[in-house]
Amino acid sequence: MKIAMKYCSDCGKTVSRKVPDGDTQQRWVCDACGTVHYQNPRVVVGCVPERDGKILLCKRAIEPRSGYWTVPAGFLELGESLAAGAARETREEACAEVEIGHLFASVDVIDAGQVHVFFTAKLLGGFDAGHETLEARLFRKDEIPWDDIAFVSGRYALKTYFEDRGRNQGVHLHELRRARS
Repeated sequence: MKIAMKYCSDCGKTVSRKVPDGDTQQRWVCDACGTVHYQNPRVVVGCVPERDGKILLCKRAIEPRSGYWTVPAGFLELGESLAAGAARETREEACAEVEIGHLFASVDVIDAGQVHVFFTAKLLGGFDAGHETLEARLFRKDEIPWDDIAFVSGRYALKTYFEDRGRNQGVHLHELRRARS
C-alpha cells in the first residue's frame, strides 16, 4: 500500500518516486532537498480483557464498523510501549483499567498498511462506554456475537485467545491480504 505524495513535508517542494542510493525500493524523494519519505505500517494495539471467565467487548460508536463489537484496540501513540498503548486504548474505549499480560497474537493487515498486536489482560474493576463506544459489556465465550465482530483481526485474536486460554502458547502470527481477482 503506497500513499501518494505531492510535496515534501520538510521544504514544501515537489516529490517524485525513485529508488534512493543504497535502497532497494521506490520511495517518495524530494526533488529539491533530497529528503526520503518512508511510508511504514501503522501499529494497532489491543487486548482481550478477562474477568471471571468473561471477555470485555466494546460496541463501536465510530467508523469504520460503527455498531459492531470489538476488543479494545487502537493506534499506538509515539512515546508509548505496545503494552502501555493497549492499556490506554482500554481506558479510552471502555473506561477500564487492565493488567496487561503477554503478547499472544500479531496480525499483518497488509492492504491497510497496519500491524495489529494483541495482549491478554486481566480486567481490574469496573468499566463503562468511552467516547468511541456505544456499549461495553462482558461476554462468556458462548455469548460472543461472532457475526457482529467489527474486524477480522479482532475475531482472530478472540479465537486464538480461547484456543490458548491458560496455556501461554506464544505469539500466533497471521497475515490478512485482500484476495486478488
